[in-house]
Amino acid sequence: MASAIQFDPIRLPPEAETLRLEVRAFLDEQISNGTFDPNTAPKTDGFSREFSRKLGAKGWIGMTWPKKYGGHERSFLERYVVTEELRAVAAPTRAHFTADRQSGPVLLKYAPEAIKLDVLPRITRGECCFCIGMSEPNTGSDLFAASARATKADGGWLLNGAKIWTTNAHHAEYMIGLFRTSPATTENRRHGLTQYLLDMKNTPGITINPIRFMNGMHDFNEVVFEDAFIPDDHVLGEIDSAWKQATIELAYERSGPERFLETLYTLVELVRALGDRPDTRGAEGIGRLVAQLHTMRRMSVSVNGMLQAGKEPMLEGSIVKELGTNWEQSLPARVRELAAFIDEEAGNRATLDELLQHAILIAPKLTLQGGTTEILRGIVARGLGLR
Repeated sequence: MASAIQFDPIRLPPEAETLRLEVRAFLDEQISNGTFDPNTAPKTDGFSREFSRKLGAKGWIGMTWPKKYGGHERSFLERYVVTEELRAVAAPTRAHFTADRQSGPVLLKYAPEAIKLDVLPRITRGECCFCIGMSEPNTGSDLFAASARATKADGGWLLNGAKIWTTNAHHAEYMIGLFRTSPATTENRRHGLTQYLLDMKNTPGITINPIRFMNGMHDFNEVVFEDAFIPDDHVLGEIDSAWKQATIELAYERSGPERFLETLYTLVELVRALGDRPDTRGAEGIGRLVAQLHTMRRMSVSVNGMLQAGKEPMLEGSIVKELGTNWEQSLPARVRELAAFIDEEAGNRATLDELLQHAILIAPKLTLQGGTTEILRGIVARGLGLR
């Protein structure tokens, strides 16, 4: 059935803009103290448990969650501002970000109370890293084709199979994984999938194999399961019906500013390198890129406003992710074109060249993580009734 695609006209409230100033002051202090350097941070893995603990102490992880679980009951739009400011300076947030963005909300909705009381406060303190086990070898982002199996055993489940493109699995304390518990039916190929909370540090039968980028950095992984035992109380939600949970979860994963800001540092450095009097070509190029950036930001703010209102904007989130990751993937090449006539001897070009080299090498991954472009376009087409 076709669904209407609607981006509500959302504006950030005054309290969000007040919070923005607080976050900027905090980040300025951290940069001044040498906690991280915005000019070199993009070339690192962005993983710092120390920095995550500092954010946790400020109350900027689990911001929208109930206070009962360590949250702060603030709005999605306030959380949006924090994420935007952190991404703008390439702050090292990877230790907690997946847990904050999507894993925590899944636990809030589907986990047993004992797990909520144990795990969620650790996330809000910046002490707990999560990874997501959805994509698989040979099926990619087609979640409903998942073949990694969970078989019922005494007191729990045995997991067998593999997940791939699993960001930060080598660091994570936990994974929320999607496994097949029954065959799909002719009427519903989505049937038969179940979500589990996996203890990645203390579960025998889990092997993590790194997948390295062209520059040698390590972010993605293949995770292999061989009779890995998961207790019954780590089942999340309904047996065989996790497709509903997973698709809602993806609205959180695909709609934030991180989906178009990952290579923003190249545009920032281009502006600095061209200076306050760019030529006509440079000025026009920057103007176009900033206009595109602003449009995606308005769409992303809209989706987060709809999440705040209790809606489930899966289609709109998919559009933000598809547009955003393609834009940030192509941005380094466009910046390189606009920088072609900057004086090679100019001192203000060195940092730009270093960041461009890094961004171009990591750009291919951007349209893989969070769902491939082809899958996202299929979701949108289905929502429009075109397939």
